[in-house]
Amino acid sequence: MKRIMFVCKHNSRRSHMAEGFARSIAGNKIAVASAGLEASQVDPLTIQVMQEVGVDISNHTSNALAEFEPPDFEAVISLCGCGVNLPEAWVTRPIFADWQLKDPAGQSIEVFRIIRDQVKRHVQGLVETVSL
Repeated sequence: MKRIMFVCKHNSRRSHMAEGFARSIAGNKIAVASAGLEASQVDPLTIQVMQEVGVDISNHTSNALAEFEPPDFEAVISLCGCGVNLPEAWVTRPIFADWQLKDPAGQSIEVFRIIRDQVKRHVQGLVETVSL
């Protein structure tokens, strides 16, 4: 089973959206995790906008990337442009992408929804690629 790691700076918004969508779209076809360069907490607005589209991430916790090992993942996706700050072992995985999506932190719920929808489109394409 292929494994995907979604990474952001704090593991509080975009990476949790991506993890939630990947689990929802792929089911048990792939394994998914998310982490941050630093652990934080899951933003309540992120939980809310995901619930609006039927994806429950209320049980997610924020994790530090240091808690994981690069060889355990075939795909590593940075959602915030933080790829340049990742240790080399993470960016040299068979699949690496840096999606550079805007951080909705401190923005309106409408901005969270826009970012959520962007994340979903990216994840759909990724799941198709990884599932081949």
